[in-house]
Amino acid sequence: MIFIRYEKWRSYLRYYPVTCALILANVVMFIVLTLNGGSTNLYTLVEYGATVNVGPEKEELWRYATAMFLHNGFAHLFFNSFALLVFAPPLERLMGWWRYALLYLAGGFLANLLGVAVSSRGDLGIVSVGASGAIYAVYGAFLYIAVLQRALMDENSRKTLYGLLVMGIIMSFATPRVDYTVHIGGLIAGFFLYGLMIRVFKRNRR
Repeated sequence: MIFIRYEKWRSYLRYYPVTCALILANVVMFIVLTLNGGSTNLYTLVEYGATVNVGPEKEELWRYATAMFLHNGFAHLFFNSFALLVFAPPLERLMGWWRYALLYLAGGFLANLLGVAVSSRGDLGIVSVGASGAIYAVYGAFLYIAVLQRALMDENSRKTLYGLLVMGIIMSFATPRVDYTVHIGGLIAGFFLYGLMIRVFKRNRR
C-alpha cells in the first residue's frame, strides 16, 4: 500500500525533499498573508499572487504559478498540506525530485489557467488560490500509473486512489466556493504530463 506513510520524520525529509519544500512554502506564505492583512482578505490574496478572472490581473501569467502557494484560511491550507504529506511522496520517489517538481508546477499552472479561462465566461469576478490544481495533477499521474502501468501499483493502492478520486470529484462539485474546473483540469493535466514525461525523460526505476 503506497499511500500509507511508514517513514520517520528524518527519513521523510531525506526521501521526499520536494514535497517537504512545497509544504514549507505553503506554510510560509500562509504566515506572510496572515501578517499582511489575513489569508481570507481578497485584497491581500490578489496582492500576493492570486489568480483573477477579470481585469489586467487576468493577463499576468506569474499569478498562475504563485496562486498554488496561497490558501484561503487555515482549513484550506491544512487539507491541501495533508494531501501533499500523505499521497504525493510515492510519486516523488518514482519520478525523481526534479521530474516530480516539474509535473507538480506545470500541472498546477495549467489547472489554474483552465480555471480562469472557464470562469471568465461568467459575469462574476473570481479570486482563486490553492494548491488543489497541482495536487490533482499528482492524482492524475497516479491515475495514469493505475490504468496504464499496473505493475507499479498494488491493488489496494489502486482501490484507494479510485475512491479518493470519486470522493474528491463529488466534493469538488458539492462544496461551495470550490473551483471544480481547477481540480478536473489538474487531474487531466497530470495524467497527460506524466505520460509525456516518462517518454521524454526516461529514468531507471528500482
